[in-house]
Amino acid sequence: MANVLICNIFLLLILSVVESCYLPSSQYVYAPRTILSGQYVTTVEVGDCDTKSIHFTVYDPRFTIYSNGSVEAAATVPVAWETFFVYVEDNVGQQREIAVHLHNTRKGKGDRHTDQSFLKRSKRRWSPPPFNILENDEGPYPKDIEKIVSDTASDQEVYYTFSGPGVDRPPIGVFSLSKESGMLSVHRAVDRETYPKFVVMTRVFNRFTNMETDLPLDIEIRIDDVNDNAPTFKDALQFTVPEKSEIGEIVGLVNATDRDEAGSLHVKIKYSLLSGLDLFAINPVTGIITTKTNTLDREVKDKHMVLVQIKDMNGAVNGLSNTGTATITLTDINDNPPTFSKPTYEASVQENESEKLILRIPVEDKDLKNTPNWVAKFLLTKGNEKGNFRIDTDPKTNEGLLYVAKPLDFEKNPKVNLEVLARNVPDLKGTSATWKSVPVNVAVSNVDEGPEFTAPTVRYTVKENTPNGSLIGTYQALDPESKSAEGINYYKATDPASWININRDNGEIRVANTIDRESHFVKDGIYTTTVRAVDATSKTGTGTVIIVVEDENDNKPMIPPKELVLCEKEGELGSVLVTAEDNDQAPFSSPFSFSLPHDHDGKWSLTRYNGTAATLKHLKELPTGIHHVTVEVKDLQGFGEEQTAKVRICQCKNGVCLAKASSVSLGPMGILALLLPLALLLLLGLLLAFFCATKREKMELEDVGDSGGILLKSNTEAPGEEVDASLITVPTIINDTMVKGSVKDVNAGWPGTKSMSTMGGMGAQDTGLYTTGGTTTEYYTGQFGGRYGSGYNGGQLLGSGMEFDSRYVAQDSSFLQTWQTNGRYLQQKLPYLGTEDDGRYAEDIIHSYGYEGVGSNAGSVGCCSEFGDTENLEFLNTLGPKFKSLAEVCKKT
Repeated sequence: MANVLICNIFLLLILSVVESCYLPSSQYVYAPRTILSGQYVTTVEVGDCDTKSIHFTVYDPRFTIYSNGSVEAAATVPVAWETFFVYVEDNVGQQREIAVHLHNTRKGKGDRHTDQSFLKRSKRRWSPPPFNILENDEGPYPKDIEKIVSDTASDQEVYYTFSGPGVDRPPIGVFSLSKESGMLSVHRAVDRETYPKFVVMTRVFNRFTNMETDLPLDIEIRIDDVNDNAPTFKDALQFTVPEKSEIGEIVGLVNATDRDEAGSLHVKIKYSLLSGLDLFAINPVTGIITTKTNTLDREVKDKHMVLVQIKDMNGAVNGLSNTGTATITLTDINDNPPTFSKPTYEASVQENESEKLILRIPVEDKDLKNTPNWVAKFLLTKGNEKGNFRIDTDPKTNEGLLYVAKPLDFEKNPKVNLEVLARNVPDLKGTSATWKSVPVNVAVSNVDEGPEFTAPTVRYTVKENTPNGSLIGTYQALDPESKSAEGINYYKATDPASWININRDNGEIRVANTIDRESHFVKDGIYTTTVRAVDATSKTGTGTVIIVVEDENDNKPMIPPKELVLCEKEGELGSVLVTAEDNDQAPFSSPFSFSLPHDHDGKWSLTRYNGTAATLKHLKELPTGIHHVTVEVKDLQGFGEEQTAKVRICQCKNGVCLAKASSVSLGPMGILALLLPLALLLLLGLLLAFFCATKREKMELEDVGDSGGILLKSNTEAPGEEVDASLITVPTIINDTMVKGSVKDVNAGWPGTKSMSTMGGMGAQDTGLYTTGGTTTEYYTGQFGGRYGSGYNGGQLLGSGMEFDSRYVAQDSSFLQTWQTNGRYLQQKLPYLGTEDDGRYAEDIIHSYGYEGVGSNAGSVGCCSEFGDTENLEFLNTLGPKFKSLAEVCKKT
C-alpha cells in the first residue's frame, strides 16, 4: 500500500497578528491514493509567521501535527479528495483555521502559481477534482477559485462556457468562468446550510470553428463548513423525579441539535450544568441528567431550576454554545407518617348507647394532600377486644371518627383505655420514621338499668309427656347495680304451646301442659320460650329458655288408612307394598317388624321389604274387590298392635283401577241435581194416579193369551234367549268397604250354585239391596221375560256391571212384584236400546221418523211405529193378569 491518503485541513488564521505574518485559508496537497500510517503528508504553510510564536492543533484522529507544522498520518487513509482542518493559535489566544485539501490528480507542468491567499495551483487536466470554497468567506470578492484547463487547449485555441446553479440559475451570479483563461471565480459569500454544493456544466469550444472540442464536463463546487451555527435544544426542559431518590437516579435527557456539517467537530456537542451542581449532574456526551444526592425533599422544595449549557466543538473555547433552564419537579413519596396534635385524648359515653360518635381525632401529614400518601387510616390496636368501638376516617378533614359500636356496661367496665394508630395505605418509603399511636381514655357513665338474667339463654332437657306441675328449672335475674334479685318479678313473654308456667316471685319454671315432641311447635327437638324480668321501677330484662324435648315411645307404627291397589295379572299372583309410619324418633321407631296373625286364613303371605315396609302377596286366586288383611306392626322396641290393611284387587290401567278411574265424586249440588228429577218423576206419578182415579168409565182387561203385548207371561223353565251382557247398564254401587280395582270372575269363590237361571216372563225374580254411605239402594232383576229377560249368577247381575253379596238379597220377593219395579226397570233399559241404531234391538222399540210429505204405501215402517193404529185398544186384553190388576186400580174413582 504505497499510496498515501490525504485529508482536508481547516486552518485558523490569527486575526490580530503583525502585518508581516499572513496565513492562507486553504492549502492543496497532492498525495498518493493511500497514505500509510506514520507517513509524512505535508507541512502547513504559514508564510512569514514565526513558527515559535504559534501553536498547531488538528482534531482529526487520522492525522498528527508537530510544532513546526509538519503533518503525519496516524492511520492508513485512502485518498480521492479529502479535507481536514489545522487550527493555528498565537500566543495571545487568537485562532485561525486552514483547510488542507488532499487529492491524487496532477496539474499541468509549469502551471503552479499562488493567488492572494497563497493558493498553489498547477495546470489542470480536463477532468479536475471537485473544487472547494469556504462558506461565508469574508472576501475580498471576486475571488479566484481554480483554473480549468482542457486537454485540447495544448494544441488548439479554445474558449469556455459555464452554466448551472449559481451561474445562470438561482442563486444567479455566485460563480463565473473566464471565457478565455478558464478561471473559476466566486463573487459572494455562500451559506453551506442553504447550498452545501453546486454542480455546474463546463463546455469547451474551438475559438475559430466554434466546434466543441471535448465532452461537456460537470464540475462540483463543494462548500466547506465553518462553525457558524450554535447548537439548540430540541425538546422542552421539563423533568420529574421522585423525592428521596437514590444517587444516580435518571432525571431526564437533554436533546440538542446543530445545523453545521454532520460528522464534523462543529456538531459535536458537549453538555454541562451551570447551576444545581450540588444536586444534579449531566453526562457531557449523552445529555442525561441524574441525581447527585438522596436528600431531595419535596416537602422542603418541590421544584428545582437548573441552567443547562450545550456547546459544539466538543466544548472547545472557540465552540458556539447555548443555554436553557431545566425545571425538575419532585414527585411525592410516602415519607411522612400522620402525626397527632395531642399526646392523649379523652372521651365519655353513657352505658347502653351504641352507634354514637364520641370523639374526633385530627392528624397532620406533610405529604401531598388528597393523595394516598396523605389520607390517614386509623386502627384500634388496644382496648377494643370485645368490639365495642370502631373508628373511621372523615374524607374531607382526614380526621379519625371514634364511634361506640356496641353498648358498654358501666358495672363491668366503667373506663376503657384505647390506643389508636394512624397510618397511610401505602407503606413508608425513604424515611426512618414509623407510624404513630396515641392513647384514648373513654369514661363510661352509669345509667339505671333493668334486671339482667344470670345468662342470656338457658337450656333445660325435659322428656315429653312429663306430668303437669313438674319442675323444669329456675331462671333468675339480678339488678346490675345491686347484684340482688330482691323485688324482681318474672313473667312469660312467649310460650307458643302454653307448655310452661313461671313462678312470679322466684323464677321457677314448671310444666303446664303435656309436652309432645311430635308437636309442630317443636323444631328439631327444640322448644323455645322467652321470659321477662321486671324490677320495682318497671324496668325489664328478657331471657330465653330453650327446652330440649326428649323423645318417648308414645306412638305406635301405623299403616295409613288409604286403599292398597293390587293389579291383577293373567296367570300371576300379585303383591302390594304395605308401609307403616311412626312419629317417634330412633330408637323408638323403625326398623319395624311385620307379621300376620297366627290364625290367619292362609290366603296371604308377608315378607320384609325394608325397615318401614313389607310385601303382602296373595297365595291363591282371590276375587276382585276389597279384602281386609290383618297385619301386626311393631317398632324397634316391640311396641305395636294388629291393624287392618285394605287391599283392592282390580284390573288396572296405568296403576289405576278401571272402575275407579271412571267414577266421579259428587258434591252437594250434584246430589241435589240428581234428586230433582226423582222428585219430578214422583210428582208425575201422583198426577197419573189422580188421572186414573177420576176415570168415569171402567175398562175391562181380559187375559186372552200371550199375543202381541209387551208384557208376556212365561212358564218356561228352560234357559231363555241369549242376552248381551252389556245391554243394561246399572250404576256401580260404591260401598265404603269396597276397594279400588276392576271386576273379576264372579264365579270364583262364589259359595252358591253356578247354574244359570233364565229370567223370562214370570220366572225367577231376584232383587238386591245395596247400602251406600248409609242409604239403601235397591235394584231388581227378573220380572220381565221374553227376549228382554236377564239373569244373575251367584249375586252377579248379568249385563249390569253390578256386583253384590247374596246375603243382601231381600227375602220378600213379593215386594218386587209391583208396577213401580217394572217401570224403573224399563226406564233403565229402553234408553239403552234407543242407542242401538241398526243393532240387534233396533226394530223392537218405538222410533220417530221424519215426515217427508208423502205417505208410505207400505203403511207403518215397523211393528212399533208411533204412527200405527192408535185407536185399536184390543191388545190391552192380551196383557195378562198383572195388567188387569193395574186396570182395576185405574177404574176406581
